[in-house]
Amino acid sequence: MAQHEHVRVAVIGSGFGGLGAAVRLRREGVTDFVVLERAGSVGGTWRDNSYPGCACDVPSHLYSFSFAPNPDWPRTFSGQEHIRAYLEHVADTFGLRPHLRFDAEVRRMAWDARQLRWDIETAAGTFSADVVVSATGPLSDPKIPAVPGLDSFEGEVFHSARWNHDYDLRGKRVAMVGTGASAIQIVPAIQPEVARLTLFQRTPPWVLPRVDRAIGAAERGLHRALPFTTRARRGFLWGIRELQVQAFTKHPDELGLVEKLALRTMARAVKDPELRAKLTPDYRIGCKRILLSSAYYPALARRNVDVVASGLAEVRGSTVVAADGSTAEVDAIIFGTGFHVTDMPIAERVVGADGRTLAETWKDGMQALRGASAAGFPNWMTIIGPNTGLGNSSMILMIESQLNYLADYLRQLRVLGGRVALDARPGAVAAWNDKVQERMRRTVWNTGGCTSWYLDANGRNTTIWPGTTTEFRRATQRVDLAEYDVIRPSLADDQADDEAGVEAGEPGARSGAEVGA
Repeated sequence: MAQHEHVRVAVIGSGFGGLGAAVRLRREGVTDFVVLERAGSVGGTWRDNSYPGCACDVPSHLYSFSFAPNPDWPRTFSGQEHIRAYLEHVADTFGLRPHLRFDAEVRRMAWDARQLRWDIETAAGTFSADVVVSATGPLSDPKIPAVPGLDSFEGEVFHSARWNHDYDLRGKRVAMVGTGASAIQIVPAIQPEVARLTLFQRTPPWVLPRVDRAIGAAERGLHRALPFTTRARRGFLWGIRELQVQAFTKHPDELGLVEKLALRTMARAVKDPELRAKLTPDYRIGCKRILLSSAYYPALARRNVDVVASGLAEVRGSTVVAADGSTAEVDAIIFGTGFHVTDMPIAERVVGADGRTLAETWKDGMQALRGASAAGFPNWMTIIGPNTGLGNSSMILMIESQLNYLADYLRQLRVLGGRVALDARPGAVAAWNDKVQERMRRTVWNTGGCTSWYLDANGRNTTIWPGTTTEFRRATQRVDLAEYDVIRPSLADDQADDEAGVEAGEPGARSGAEVGA
């Protein structure tokens, strides 16, 4: 067990959010920080998801940091291995390695109201921090449904985010459960090698072609020689997606033309009318995330693929049983059933000022001021928090906006001086959340007639941002101290700390200069 370590800032997670926060801290002159990572390398979801065919559905030049452009993306939509390599490159380029603490899964963190700090228990030792930045991300912890009989299944079972590369699928009978973003990439990747593939589909997704291509050496050379061309490409990709937002948030009926394109794409690949009927959604496009693939429909039309328009209900020995009663004999079950998004497990490990966990505070739904600060959790900030997700663009844009907010948060603490904490006022959190939910009412995610992972157990959309990335950047540019309570230690606490320091022969309370370091 490592010795206790106190830092100015503790960042949880080393995916895009965590590494982005680490880079921003260094740029702000904050070098007293650690990045606590539960695994043995950086990458977050792009480390964990290594299934066949794994790739991003956002163009590479937009799915990267603006402060770390990559002129050498090999494809317009890059694969998992290239994105993970990019994140390793970011860690090296910005000197983040000394701050990384691997195999340090956070088991519990609790606010110490007397010391105005967070006490953190990890698998690698204990830490304390003046400020915590939680960047665990919503796509971190896989969700496998409780299927009766699954425990007794003698074949292979795994989730798409925990792919078993030691298991050979060739010649096997495979059940694929789920039809989300992972499944539509896995199906065409494994279909040619399995003996039989049975796809359990509760809800058919809307699928559009993915216009992917290799980026040639000349094109990459141009981006290296003239960096402004990379910025221009990124700006163009961003602008197109900003223009699309109105259709998702205010005028869902305008998406009808996109539906026709998706149906034509399906009709060209799937000639069987019965199969087309199974694959045709009955809700407005965009209500669930629009998926991109040019290989999914052709794979489903192959002779060794069965589409069951029903969810997996039961497992009996080697037999999988659908909710509609149909059965199939399989050797392996692969779950592409998503993640704990609105009930993130990390929330059960964060204990706030009143002794309640974040999960208890959010039991009626996640909400945070400007997607970052939760009331009752001083000096705690989350990256990709409630209502910061996007349905049509790059999450890196939202992350960078939240990093602006983090930077100003730290500046405000430095200006206030001394031992100090900021706690989001409940009224400010409620006002922000009410405004977001009011804007959400007209969006396709709420009116499109589907049930999606965007919605929590109460049917509220607590994940998606109902506006443009420009609007969110404006909203998170500065910290408004009127939305926070400023917390300082009581005089009695300071005196007790001074006395304890004298008895131990150690310095007493830290000075304001130390807090701002």
